Amino acid sequence: MSKSDDNTFSVEKPEESSGFLLWQVTNLWQREIKKALEKYNLTHSQFVLMASIHWLMLHKQEVTQIVLSAHTKIDPMTTSTVLRTLQQKSLVTRQEHATDTRAKVVVLTDSGKDTIKKAIITVEDFDRKFFSVSGVNTKDLNQNLIALLDQK
Repeated sequence: MSKSDDNTFSVEKPEESSGFLLWQVTNLWQREIKKALEKYNLTHSQFVLMASIHWLMLHKQEVTQIVLSAHTKIDPMTTSTVLRTLQQKSLVTRQEHATDTRAKVVVLTDSGKDTIKKAIITVEDFDRKFFSVSGVNTKDLNQNLIALLDQK
């Protein structure tokens, strides 16, 4: 391929662009995680919310939609929409908060707990394999990702 005189890009090759590479890896990871979750009839957003409910409950935290939205970094409106779908699937219930009339407490149903426990094992196994490419230290990778998240 011949090089153009137009020097719009600061990189010589696309693989020198961190953003482009991250976008490609993210798309690949999302495609593959979608396949891994098909057997549970869950979207990735549904999985993330259910896994977060389970995590927060295990850590003795009361789970409201606002707490869940903050924990997952999924906007409150989308959180509410996804929870509504999970409620229709009988995987979660939303109940009135004991003291805050505006808040809803979110709880996994027994079926939801059973489903998410199996799905977590599948996703953790998938992640371990996906990120275990030669030379990748997942602890370092995670620290770098956290640093990127902490920018905002």
